[in-house]
Amino acid sequence: MMVNAQLYVKDLPGRLVESLEPISLVNGNIVGVVHDREQIVNQRICIDVTFEVRDTSELDRLKGIWKSKDVLIAKIGSVYKTHTMEYMLVGKFKASDVESLIDEASGRVSFESVDVNYSSRNASSTRTAMISAELMSEDDLKKFDLFLADACKKSSIVYIRGL
Repeated sequence: MMVNAQLYVKDLPGRLVESLEPISLVNGNIVGVVHDREQIVNQRICIDVTFEVRDTSELDRLKGIWKSKDVLIAKIGSVYKTHTMEYMLVGKFKASDVESLIDEASGRVSFESVDVNYSSRNASSTRTAMISAELMSEDDLKKFDLFLADACKKSSIVYIRGL
């Protein structure tokens, strides 16, 4: 599990290392650290750390260690990676057709976000839609790719993936 924590430690020599060391004690792996000496609250500096742990029991143990070392936890939460892809659809369709496709797909995959932009119609009634989709897993991205490709093929819409 990927975790991000915002910590406040006393602004004294050695406290940064002392606050990060417990992550290794619970078999955690640090991914990134931002040490912000400009953000001082009650003589404490802010440390933003992202790390991996295997399960929540290790995280609970880590919280206890931090508490015993007088490290204040301002925020802590899991971090998840999303998978983004962009698509261009070109053909004779209405905006409501694309909205229906997105609605149907949302019953099959987990979107974090979807952004759709349309071109105005030209003389031949051909329209362009740009879709930027952010999905919760790589598997969902693959499912959405297949779904969108199949739906476009059935509707004679040109489908371009990965702009």
